[in-house]
Amino acid sequence: MGDYLVKLYDLPDVSGVMAKLEKEGIRILRPKSFQKTFVLDFIKKRWHRNWADECDGCFSKLPITCFMAVKDKKVIGFSCYDTTMKGFFGPTGVCEKFRGMGIGKALCVKALEAMHHEGYAYGIIGGGIDGFYVKAVNAIPIEGSSPGVYDCALEDEE
Repeated sequence: MGDYLVKLYDLPDVSGVMAKLEKEGIRILRPKSFQKTFVLDFIKKRWHRNWADECDGCFSKLPITCFMAVKDKKVIGFSCYDTTMKGFFGPTGVCEKFRGMGIGKALCVKALEAMHHEGYAYGIIGGGIDGFYVKAVNAIPIEGSSPGVYDCALEDEE
């Protein structure tokens, strides 16, 4: 899986998706520092701990470079940017039972918009999911980008 390039100055409008999510009681917002443990625990329970490590770095920056989806005071999704590398989007994930509602797209676009507001013209999605980012944000595959910056990922000792 290679990386993708996204034009941050030409992102889709997600105001309709955001309004629909609000009606469902789902909010997309930046976490506060006192919510860090909830976000990291959410990630550790559902995905690889490396993702939690990447997200952890978001909380040492101001503004925090993470967004979360919240329903009933519980984290149900997250997205990050500027974690492992500057200008990179990810990791991101949505709790399985809430997929298909537009939460992933909303989290992605909110983070990419934040990158644009911070001065980036383009963003890189590291190791993107084939098809999702092309459809969601018109991402373009970057030829020859696999394994990219994650070529030195560590594995557990056996």
